[in-house]
Amino acid sequence: MVLPQSSSLNTTAIKVRGLHKYYGNLGAVRGIDLNIEKGEMFGLIGPDGAGKTSTFHILAGVMEATAGEVQIFNQPARDARLITGYLTQQFSLYLDLSIDENLRYVGGLRQVADDLLQARRNKYLKLMDLQQFSDRLAGQLSGGMKQKLALCCALVSQPEVLLLDEPTSGVDPVSRREFWDVLGELSAEGMTIFVATPYLDEAERCHRVALMYSGKIHEIGTPGDLRAKLGWHRLEVRTANLQATETILSQTSETSIVDVQIFGDRLDVLVEDINSGATAVRELLQTHQLPAPSIEPGEPTLENVFVTRLRKQGYAPQFFPLPRYRQREVGKEAFPLLPAPFPPASSLAISAHNLSRVFGKFQAVKNVNIAVRYGEIFGLLGANGAGKTTTIKMLCGLLKASGGEISLGGETGNLRSADLRRRIGYMSQKFTLYDDLTILQNLEFYSGVYGVPHKHRGEKIDWVIATCGLEGQAHLLTGKLPGGWKQRVAFGASVMHEPDILFLDEPTSGVDPLARRQFWQIINDFARNGTAILVTTHYLEEAEQCNRMIFMAGGEIVAEGSPSSIKASQPGQLIEIRVNQNQVAAKLLKQHFASWRISIFADSLHIVLDHPEQEINQLTQLLETHQIQINSLRSLPFSLEDAFISIVQRVQS
Repeated sequence: MVLPQSSSLNTTAIKVRGLHKYYGNLGAVRGIDLNIEKGEMFGLIGPDGAGKTSTFHILAGVMEATAGEVQIFNQPARDARLITGYLTQQFSLYLDLSIDENLRYVGGLRQVADDLLQARRNKYLKLMDLQQFSDRLAGQLSGGMKQKLALCCALVSQPEVLLLDEPTSGVDPVSRREFWDVLGELSAEGMTIFVATPYLDEAERCHRVALMYSGKIHEIGTPGDLRAKLGWHRLEVRTANLQATETILSQTSETSIVDVQIFGDRLDVLVEDINSGATAVRELLQTHQLPAPSIEPGEPTLENVFVTRLRKQGYAPQFFPLPRYRQREVGKEAFPLLPAPFPPASSLAISAHNLSRVFGKFQAVKNVNIAVRYGEIFGLLGANGAGKTTTIKMLCGLLKASGGEISLGGETGNLRSADLRRRIGYMSQKFTLYDDLTILQNLEFYSGVYGVPHKHRGEKIDWVIATCGLEGQAHLLTGKLPGGWKQRVAFGASVMHEPDILFLDEPTSGVDPLARRQFWQIINDFARNGTAILVTTHYLEEAEQCNRMIFMAGGEIVAEGSPSSIKASQPGQLIEIRVNQNQVAAKLLKQHFASWRISIFADSLHIVLDHPEQEINQLTQLLETHQIQINSLRSLPFSLEDAFISIVQRVQS
């Protein structure tokens, strides 16, 4: 573990011993022991319902433990509340107050003197790049700006410990990276940060990470240590017949192949040994007369560790294939009672030509062209405010277009007709469930809305409940479910009628990696059976699951293609550099390179260089001149997030 130089390894900021929390007979936290050092950025990962939020409530002093000891700098948690900042899962802002008014209100609650409040207000608004929006109402901010303001509110009391419970759910990739760069700077200044996140690429930026499930912490280590302890290797497999290849590799008894996951235009295959694993893949495909694959080795990810560890414990939720009533043959009854057989895969399901939308004087969408075929997963990606949700609402007939042409399921006229509605599934960015109804009542309501025949409703509802892992919980009020569980139920409600066309607007926001993988198993199953799927997401690792995608910025399309082609088209190189003073090096480099090109990943820096031959020499000389020691430097392949940020920032600069 590499901690900032300003921290003291002899100073324990958070000490937890034998922590338990019970709600009646339910054990949410069941015996946690944990030490977090001053200045450490410590990550907590685990599935929905693991006990993470209960742990944070106790550490923040807003909930009493059933048993055990919690100390913040040698004080009981309740006594340390004035030195503890806490950012909850839900926005804690007053939406009808401005940025400045929110800060003044929190400063008053925290008993911050006026002169200190003004100084800290100036510091943190500048750090978050919010100073020019200080008069704007919080309700008018984008998701990323809201989270930055919430963080400012948590910081105005200058806490020594900062607790963050899934702080970037629903935040776009650019804002997410900026948010984590700020956390890196705060950690380097000596602040102790304890963060729970469902995004394991974020957990890679922490000094240490703990894996929690069933109310217990089962493993702690640096991200590198956890990956190394996995003991397996990852192969990226590309082939002309991806679906058949996935089926063969998933069903094989070959012991050297551990796990297989489809990612749009490739498979990720975990193997015990790189050489024997690659040989086994080639031989299996040759035996089944499938095209020869392209195989490239890659490092295992923290998500590989997460999924593997939980599967070994039998924790991974069961995947239930959806019973398919729809018949593909002409002349057979279609489900649910469609007037025509299922469209052929070669035809367009969603088409838009020069689509635009104007709100007053503001043009939110500008001449967008989209074509999605049946059986295809199409990604619509962009930063907050890029026009994604507006585009989706126009495509599915919820919002009238200002200009352009739309074809939906072959219909170009009335996109709101009842027959067309029964062929479409839509999961919105906001929860579409009724919080004051039970899970069962919500599903019964949606089965009626979507016209599911009465004889099939029970089976469909049972499938949704089983897929969500909520057997025996159907009578719980939806409003009392954790956010990730709500998302699962909302997703199940949107697909229970087996739509021809499916719109998913950030379906996995705040959902843990296991549930995300299960979501995408189901999404891929629908696509294989011919459903056209258009999806938005801020989590670019899961966007790799798409067959094709577009990037939007400022209402326009700025990139289009498969995940591999978009990554391959990036100019320059992505460089990883390890130095002895990470934060100092990042600040220095941002004075000489555009700030978006530099990002902190725990004990390393990632740098995008357009002309690496010349710029690497410039970079190394700059660091050496300032007595910063370079421990290693290597080239990395662009991730889809790297490509997204690079494209969007180049367009906006």
